Amino acid sequence: LQVDLWQPSSPFHIVGGSVADVRVPRNATRSLLPYLRQANIPYTILISDLQEAIENQTGGRSHRNRRSLSEYNYEVYHSLEEIEDWMHYLNRTYSDLVHMFSVGKSYEGRPLYVLKLGKRSRPYKKAVWIDCGIHAREWIGPAFCQWFVKEALQTYQTDPDMRKMLTQLYFYIMPVFNVDGYHFSWTNDRFWRKTRSKNMRFHCHGVDANRNWKVKWCDEGASLHPCDDTYCGPFPESEPEVKAVAHFLRKHRKQIKAYLSFHAYAQMLLYPYSYKYATIPNFNCVESAAYNAVNALQSAYGVRYRYGPASSTLYVSSGSSMDWAYKNGIPYAFAFELRDTGHFGFLLPETLIKPTCTETMLAVKNITLHLLKKCH
Repeated sequence: LQVDLWQPSSPFHIVGGSVADVRVPRNATRSLLPYLRQANIPYTILISDLQEAIENQTGGRSHRNRRSLSEYNYEVYHSLEEIEDWMHYLNRTYSDLVHMFSVGKSYEGRPLYVLKLGKRSRPYKKAVWIDCGIHAREWIGPAFCQWFVKEALQTYQTDPDMRKMLTQLYFYIMPVFNVDGYHFSWTNDRFWRKTRSKNMRFHCHGVDANRNWKVKWCDEGASLHPCDDTYCGPFPESEPEVKAVAHFLRKHRKQIKAYLSFHAYAQMLLYPYSYKYATIPNFNCVESAAYNAVNALQSAYGVRYRYGPASSTLYVSSGSSMDWAYKNGIPYAFAFELRDTGHFGFLLPETLIKPTCTETMLAVKNITLHLLKKCH
């Protein structure tokens, strides 16, 4: 019986007494439900018609009010093409604060665009790296990256905190890390997670771009099988997307002080290590940054995020970008798991984009301002 595991990402992490979220093909429910009853496994049906939920999210796209870019709607999900047009538009319109460049090309040959955000106030500035959309189906990620840029540009004049952030730091923002996978999640399979590289032997596509980094590569929490959702790839940095970003981060490691990666879903703020149960050397600084960020986030709508080391807060996973960034000298490395905790899962409705991004913004500003204060 084939099911698509949403949470946790790998069957290895399913333990007695825990909750798992699964997506079941239409024809499989008839055999699954009696099996669960027989095995005394309690279950809840969260979304009874997934197809309908998908169509509510992407249906009527072409004739929805596609206004000009100057009135870009940040409260809907956007296709890769729309996001790239938006990036080009900002690059032209806000040339004093925005510089767009590409760090390389994806497996299918798409440019890997990054926005450099900040006032060119002095030659050398510390920087913060932000990426979204490592996993294709986690659409709220790219939505947040766009929201962050919008907020920065719109409040730069009026908000002293934002002014300070953009004056003293650069932000490197990559709205869609896994461009091929994201495009595929719009055109073919809404629940696609991995990249789109081909595996000749197994006729399976893709590698988990968050298991492909050169840190305890393909150890616990990653799979060696090319058809699995957590496949680590044939070797570390086998994916051109991972290789390109790793190369950029290595080149700028002296400048970049924070690495923030946005995922969904679980409502958590995670920091290293992911691959082992151990305390990081600068635990006190990172822990207090996480604690304050989670409290700032909660102040908006009362949504409580759990926070802590990824291994004990979520589960052990090897080859993650966050661990790699930390191991490569970036002292503040965080992974956000945005809303929700499973009711909508990867199909977070567009009506929740605004509250999710608003609260997350508070957390990110909090971490950034923490960074500007010396922590010992």
